[in-house]
Amino acid sequence: MPRAIWNGSISFGLVSIGVRAHSAVADNDVKFHQLDPDGARIRYRKVSEVTGEEVDKDDIQMGFETSKGEYVTFAKGELNELRPTMTRTIEVEDFVDLDEIDPVYFNRTYWLAPSSEAAGRPYRLLAAAMAEQNKVGIGTVVMRNKEYLTAIRPIDGHLAMSTMRFAEELVAADDVMDPVAGADEPSAKEIAMATQIIDSLTTEWDPSQYRDTYADELRKMIEKHLKYTGSPKAKMILGDWDNEAPKFVKVFPVEYKKVLGKMIKEDEEVKREVVLY
Repeated sequence: MPRAIWNGSISFGLVSIGVRAHSAVADNDVKFHQLDPDGARIRYRKVSEVTGEEVDKDDIQMGFETSKGEYVTFAKGELNELRPTMTRTIEVEDFVDLDEIDPVYFNRTYWLAPSSEAAGRPYRLLAAAMAEQNKVGIGTVVMRNKEYLTAIRPIDGHLAMSTMRFAEELVAADDVMDPVAGADEPSAKEIAMATQIIDSLTTEWDPSQYRDTYADELRKMIEKHLKYTGSPKAKMILGDWDNEAPKFVKVFPVEYKKVLGKMIKEDEEVKREVVLY
């Protein structure tokens, strides 16, 4: 079982249920390294824009820009004092109807699992009661020295915790959009036609039918590079991407560098700025 990223309890009223949090999402991005022409990794260094010299991390201070080129500076210790202390409790303050929460507020979701066998019964009871009433528990939690607004909700007999955005983080549509041109109220006939189109495309929600096609094409391109070399090691690293998460190649064998370079120059389909060596 994957290691929990947080351990603690759900607390509401006089009730406390021990839980552990696991991420409910996996990063599906295809990650590349930047390399120089000889295949060596590119590294970023923190340098002074005045001297061009690298600055030691212990000499770096934090600055808030008040006007162009003017800063209020802080030592790292000063800012660390303001960070909230990590807590082991999700303090549920309110229960609200799930339908009242606009999805724009939700950020990242975690599965909450009971932390022990003893916590299993109250955990299942809470999940069932919340599902029965379509309720969501709203509270706060501190993880990794940051305070989050959270929503605890039942999903298929389990509890999930979604971190949420605070109201002041949201941008109103009127703040970024001009009034819609030709925004007269649509006629009943126009609404009926639009409704027919919507009805013809209506189906049951099946998330598995939607794919990140860009990531899929990137993996195909990587596979093409690897197969071009005929390297058994490369094929082993590649793995079966249809059935499991990809095992990304971090360092490509140097002896294939010239072959790949030639292929990229001749094949416009795979010509890119970043190449795996």
